[in-house]
Amino acid sequence: MIEMRRKDREMDEKFAYGVIDKVAFGTLATISEDNTPYCIPISFVRDENKIYIHSAFQGTKINNIKANHSVTMSFVGDTNIPFPDTESSVGMKANEVFTTEFESAVIKGTAAFVEDTEEKTLALRLLCEKYCPKNMGFFDEVVKSSLKITCVIRIDIEDIKGKRKKYDINKQEMKWGRME
Repeated sequence: MIEMRRKDREMDEKFAYGVIDKVAFGTLATISEDNTPYCIPISFVRDENKIYIHSAFQGTKINNIKANHSVTMSFVGDTNIPFPDTESSVGMKANEVFTTEFESAVIKGTAAFVEDTEEKTLALRLLCEKYCPKNMGFFDEVVKSSLKITCVIRIDIEDIKGKRKKYDINKQEMKWGRME
């Protein structure tokens, strides 16, 4: 389970899934056989409590997943510098003005190589609908020729956490449960 140090900024599961669904890319973290960490930005799509990614059949992330199926992913949503200048930070303490508003999500899960043709096709369809929806007219033709040479990985989400730092119009940080 992911433990959060700043529980006052922790958001619920619905918020975390919302961050995941609105971002274009995430960062996948794996561990190699010699316990070396490896992070790589990836395109992905979420389907309920599963995340799908695609890849070649070889490479560092593939080798790492074969050695250790446990993975972590992080996602960064909206960010903002709320007090960019002296005028906007009037009345604030010096240590309060150097900050960033953000929203993020982190998942822990287990990665599996998708072998089932129907699930693999579904994952590729979802990825294509997310990243190139205007080209879906070509999907059936392309998937037929590329299905055997494309690796699809499913990450089953086992733990998810969302976090946010945001200020209201009175320059007060909105803590857990307060949306506006």
